[in-house]
Amino acid sequence: MTIRVLIADDHEVVRQGLRFVLDQEDGIEVVGESGDGAEALRAVRSLRPDVLLLDLVMPVLDGLQVLQRLGGEPGERPAVIVLSSFQDDDRVVEAVRLGALSYLSKTTAVDRLVEAVRAAARGGSVLAPGIAALLVRQVRRGERPQPLDTLTPRERDVLCALARGRSNAEIARDLRMGRETVKSHVSSILGKLGVADRTQAAIYALQHGVVPLDEAL
Repeated sequence: MTIRVLIADDHEVVRQGLRFVLDQEDGIEVVGESGDGAEALRAVRSLRPDVLLLDLVMPVLDGLQVLQRLGGEPGERPAVIVLSSFQDDDRVVEAVRLGALSYLSKTTAVDRLVEAVRAAARGGSVLAPGIAALLVRQVRRGERPQPLDTLTPRERDVLCALARGRSNAEIARDLRMGRETVKSHVSSILGKLGVADRTQAAIYALQHGVVPLDEAL
């Protein structure tokens, strides 16, 4: 049986690299690519892949939001492998809780990735080194970090700017980063805080004292 794979990542070079690697393997076929989370959901509905390779940080809908919405999709959902640069506690635990079978770093060796795809098609899991131990620690503690504690220092800077009413262009200028990088940070912040949009993120920041009320716009 041929394993049908859909690749969802906002970087075209990454998608091309993954397609090239997987297309060399017998019994694996890449049936589509998606550059954002909403497009990935549409592709899942139309292509019905067996395995979804899913990035966490994408525009429109991030990986965690895609996992959430897959839970409500009609029909059989694909086996999901999260392939991401992020390996912090909150993201890993939440992705697994939402149904991801495997969680691998983007620096994972080719043979490990292929192994994960074949395992996912059988309902099995492959975890990056250290991830299994991390999940065990989380289960033993029976607790999760507070959302604000999961933000990186740069994400906190972006959140502060959101609370002050800054646009993406203004944030990019003030923090000296590209607009696409700002979009990625905003998407990550929304996922970590569990809010739907930048307005809710700004309100969350104000409610939790990230910036003083008199600085908000």
